[in-house]
Amino acid sequence: MVDNNETQLKEACQLTGALWAVIAEREGGHWLLQSVSNLNKTKQTALTKFLAQETVDAWLLGASEGENSRSASLSDSKLGAARLYVYPISNSFRAILVAADQQTANAQRIWRLMAGLFQSLPSVVAPSEILIPGLQTDLPYDMPRVLERVLTSFVHAVNPQGAWLAIRRGDTLDISAQWNDPRGDGLSLLIDSNNMLRRLHRTLADVSVSKGQPEWDNLPHATRKSNTKFWVCLPLVIGRRLIGAIALWSQAEFSADEWQKLRELARQASPSVEVIVTFNELTGHLRRLAMLNDFAVTVSSAQNLDQIARRVFGLLTRSFRTELIALYLPSMGGRLVREFSNRDGKFSAQSTSLADHPILPYLQNGRTLRLSDLSNSDFKPVYSGARSGLMVPLKYRGQTIGILSLESTRQDAFSQYDEHLMVVIASHLAGLVEYGRLREEAEARARNLGLIHEVVQQVIGLSDKREMAQITADLLAEYFAYELAGVMLIGDDSASPILGFGGSRRSLVQRALGSEDFVVSAGITGHVFYTGESVLVNDTSQNKLYKQLQGWDARSELCVALKDGGRILGIIDVESSQSNAFTNNDLLAIESLAGVLATVVSSADQYQRLQETVHQLRAAQVELRARMTAQQDAESRLIQAAKLAAVGEMAAGIAHELNNPLTTVTGFTELLLEETPDDAPHRADIQMVLHEAHRARGVVRRLLDFARQGERIRSKSDINEIVEDVLALTKHLIHTSGVRLNIWLGKELPWASVDSNQMKQVFLNLIHNALQAMPSGGNLDIQTVTRERGNRSWVTVSIKDSGIGIDPQNKERIFEPFFTTKGNTGGTGLGLSVTYGIVTDHGGTIEVESRPGLGSTFTVWLPI
Repeated sequence: MVDNNETQLKEACQLTGALWAVIAEREGGHWLLQSVSNLNKTKQTALTKFLAQETVDAWLLGASEGENSRSASLSDSKLGAARLYVYPISNSFRAILVAADQQTANAQRIWRLMAGLFQSLPSVVAPSEILIPGLQTDLPYDMPRVLERVLTSFVHAVNPQGAWLAIRRGDTLDISAQWNDPRGDGLSLLIDSNNMLRRLHRTLADVSVSKGQPEWDNLPHATRKSNTKFWVCLPLVIGRRLIGAIALWSQAEFSADEWQKLRELARQASPSVEVIVTFNELTGHLRRLAMLNDFAVTVSSAQNLDQIARRVFGLLTRSFRTELIALYLPSMGGRLVREFSNRDGKFSAQSTSLADHPILPYLQNGRTLRLSDLSNSDFKPVYSGARSGLMVPLKYRGQTIGILSLESTRQDAFSQYDEHLMVVIASHLAGLVEYGRLREEAEARARNLGLIHEVVQQVIGLSDKREMAQITADLLAEYFAYELAGVMLIGDDSASPILGFGGSRRSLVQRALGSEDFVVSAGITGHVFYTGESVLVNDTSQNKLYKQLQGWDARSELCVALKDGGRILGIIDVESSQSNAFTNNDLLAIESLAGVLATVVSSADQYQRLQETVHQLRAAQVELRARMTAQQDAESRLIQAAKLAAVGEMAAGIAHELNNPLTTVTGFTELLLEETPDDAPHRADIQMVLHEAHRARGVVRRLLDFARQGERIRSKSDINEIVEDVLALTKHLIHTSGVRLNIWLGKELPWASVDSNQMKQVFLNLIHNALQAMPSGGNLDIQTVTRERGNRSWVTVSIKDSGIGIDPQNKERIFEPFFTTKGNTGGTGLGLSVTYGIVTDHGGTIEVESRPGLGSTFTVWLPI
């Protein structure tokens, strides 16, 4: 017992004059304090940090392996002693650590006797005793710790120089625990690549090698010392199936008694290891299923592609434990690809040309690709150091619209199950990406149409090209917040160009152009002017066409020609000091504007036709805005639909299966009751059947109410009035329940846009729940008030009871469909779920505060 150990340590300190003493055990690569005497919490913390030092750890391991006591001076003044003495406990990884300014020979003899005494109290028991005790400890939830304990049992049995435990995964043995072999941690050993592992797999029998034998230099893995002479590998077997292996090496062959111990331990450990590994895999499976739920709830609510990518990366990082994630989304026109990745631990997004991008062949192929070893494939990883990868196409209506890539620094990091899971994620993500792209495109087109409309309105009918160029440049900078927007038009005499500049860098560029031409023949502007080809560059340092203007260093540049048939009328050029500043939408916007501006410049006689275009653009803008509004409404319902789809389907099935039989039972029971005399002995039984049938129909009706999306009629309403209507309905029930009602309704409460009937249902559900929580009576407090939160004003309704409260483990689940704590008392578990759905559908939230035995408070927040 720990208390007895501490008592013995205390008595030994008094006999020897030691300042303090502890029993420490090395577990999981760290020294843990088991029993402590005369050492306060501060010094315990300092001692733990001291023992974690690499040199101190090696010193203590040397003492344990040699089973020789030793001492050293203490440099850490926080430990309050001049020297530290170590007395190893034989056949274990424990030692007594004693702090003293000096210890006599007699004192040291006492401590050695203490170490011998503690030798009879081992800290590790057989695997069968520690791993499967009805899951009464937390061990099954911590596979690394369990495997460490299993390996420690083997080490204690034979005291080797080193050891490792590996779990079989497919064709490899993955080292999952090690003792005195840090280089082996995490290694994957291919079974077919080593003769000894192949023999172990084939025969399911021990494999041993002595130094000097031919296979000694081909051991699978072992951190051998110069005096290491023996290596053995024991299989962990279930039936005729190899589930793992344990390797040990020593400076001498094991005795017959030690062999018997090892084989018995392997036999006992195999079922335990099988259960732990299976439990761990099931945990991973459940974690990934939870990720799919998180995906449906979290990712589906993202407003744009950047938010979608960020949330997907976060979910994948938590589920697959790798940050080596990339998402590639080609533009609608197919000229650019938007690449999302984690660079230097930071989320980044950039647009580059798709033509020469290494992802292009995989987009064209459109197949899932899982690579166990990237070094043996033609695939070029996105991240340096990646050793395995999983690439899944995003397909929407049969078309590949993107690629989602996962990479890992471990070989064979992704299983077939991971591949199937990623395919499911990719199928959902494809729809979200397509909706996001359509939304961004619609918003960009609406913005582009607004710009084009504004330009046309202001330049139509103008004959001064200089004014045209300046107005266009100013509007470009205003609409898109470009740092520099330049418009160059060919003058009437075709000699000198006409320039217009807008943006925050306008003055700087105008000063620099005092001695230079805006159109540089060898630069980007010259290339566009002479070829008529549009150019989008998001990293000018990687583009040979870019020529720097004195005093201005652009990192991104977008240039488009104004063309009238085959004739170049000028160019539009926008630049930014930031890399990756422009997207394909910017290119489309500038090209659209260039087309309209070219028309205006080429002929002022087209005024009438342009006026008609203006009307069409206005109508299109209104239509696009209407579609965007409709799309936003659809997206707001997406999460609710995803969460309740399964419940709705089940509710409809239940209603279909139960309504007709219940109607028949009710009808015939009523007929039978009419024909049964009042004094008949079985009349009470028939009445009970009728009552239960009515109750069952009520359950079915509530299920249908939960699943059915009713028509919403919202209007500005007085929340106080809704609360008073509900209280009028429930006042008698409150009184007969022995509950005292206290009401505080806020004065001049702002009105909220709500469906009055749905809000009445919300408050009725909450009041009924409060009354059920107070079976012996109590106090019911109802309060309405206006509150501020997040720069918004809210109307809040609080319903507080003094009932039994909610258990903490149930608090997170009370809004789940069919979750109830009422047992057989008639609860369906739908009331709070319906309440939650109504409140969130109104853009509000519902909060709950509860303590067992003290009551609960439900607060509904509705936006004003």
